[in-house]
Amino acid sequence: MLGGRQESGPGPAGPGPSASGGDLNVRWIHGSPSPWHRTDPPIQVQRYDERTFILRQSKDVSYEAPFMYLLVGDERAVLFDTGATKDPASSPLRATVDRLLDESSANGHGPVRGLVVAHTHGHGDHVAGDPQFLGRPDTAVVARDVDAVREFYRIPGWPDGVGRIDLGGRVLDVLPTPGHHPSAVAVFDPRTGFVLTGDTVYPGRLYAFDPPAFAASLERLVSFAEDREVSHVMGCHIEMTRTPGRDYPIGTRYQPDEPPLQMSMGQLVSVKEAALKAGGRPGRHTFDDFVIFNSPCRRALLASALGGVGRNLGRRLGLSQGAPGEARLRGPHVKNQRTEID
Repeated sequence: MLGGRQESGPGPAGPGPSASGGDLNVRWIHGSPSPWHRTDPPIQVQRYDERTFILRQSKDVSYEAPFMYLLVGDERAVLFDTGATKDPASSPLRATVDRLLDESSANGHGPVRGLVVAHTHGHGDHVAGDPQFLGRPDTAVVARDVDAVREFYRIPGWPDGVGRIDLGGRVLDVLPTPGHHPSAVAVFDPRTGFVLTGDTVYPGRLYAFDPPAFAASLERLVSFAEDREVSHVMGCHIEMTRTPGRDYPIGTRYQPDEPPLQMSMGQLVSVKEAALKAGGRPGRHTFDDFVIFNSPCRRALLASALGGVGRNLGRRLGLSQGAPGEARLRGPHVKNQRTEID
């Protein structure tokens, strides 16, 4: 079946391939220095292993530059998120996925018949490419609302239960993580040890539109991850620079000083502790590896967006595009915080 399978208890998925090292030695595309001479492909593909692919949409196509994940089982594959662009001419996602599935089948694994198009959450920069998959044979596109997500993964007791999706020899655990978006989920893959966290945890701006739900989801997510053999925490954006506490402004099209996409369990715990420390206070809360925006935070968002406008204008004029010049925060953990209250 294409649908999910319910977990009877809180434990992790049953026997399957154990986590093994793959290839994350990659320089991600991060936009072109000049808007007049684009150098990035529309989609970059990193083959983590022969059945796991990480895709990034180009900043030349959308400043959001989201990451997407294609996980292949023995019977079907799942694509988590479809990016920020509907037009296949500028972002040929379906063609890219079809090519990768053909290559995977050609590598001696047999044909993959089904494809599930699912989402870490339902915001527009993660679902815009869905129409490319309408009409594709043996394909299920999961709707974005809470009821549809709960039913598809057969999650008992939203948001505390854990659901599953069985790809054939590769069973994924799915945990609800509302707070950034009502239907947000995190996904654990035993084959790679990845926890896919969408926009809940990544090296960038973490928007808590419902701060209490966001903090509660992080507490559940840390417990969920601690019960599993996690190798990397994998989000859907990079917005920080390599300088602690500095993020690229909203809308930035060229980010040459990005940190790695993958985060550690220690960083996941730090995000949880930071969310608890920030509490429900609105505004921007800056930490070394991420920034939490507790809603409402209009002034902080406007300041970041204006910074992005300035950087993009400088890029058009051919000015230097180094890391943005904010006050630097030193040290690795949550104690180094700067808060800007709206």
